[in-house]
Amino acid sequence: MPREIISTDRAPKAIGTYSQAVKVGDTVYLSGQIPLVPETMEMVDGCMEVQIRRVFDNLAAVAEAAGGSLADVVKLNVFLTDLSHFPLVNQVMADYFREPYPARAAIGVASLPRGAAVEMDAVMVLGTA
Repeated sequence: MPREIISTDRAPKAIGTYSQAVKVGDTVYLSGQIPLVPETMEMVDGCMEVQIRRVFDNLAAVAEAAGGSLADVVKLNVFLTDLSHFPLVNQVMADYFREPYPARAAIGVASLPRGAAVEMDAVMVLGTA
């Protein structure tokens, strides 16, 4: 099955040897997003809530570039350098997702690229919303 590389200027450019997303059939694999501002490629200024929102906005931009939306996400992985922020992820996630919610994992990690405190990646299946 052919694969399509997804790219948008509305999300941060890839900062390594990867694509923003890869579409295979109706499935789209969204690469990890950290709270980078697409226009500046700098970390967003602000509290943890602002950082989490920036990550969701980045994921949403890539999802839209692939022809879907966050409503099509079936699996979400959340990486946090401090798991005490997990309740805040839940709170903010409620502004971006409605039931049925995607499957999800939350993983505590020692560090993330560019010193980020949060990173998320996702798997999306088009036409599920």
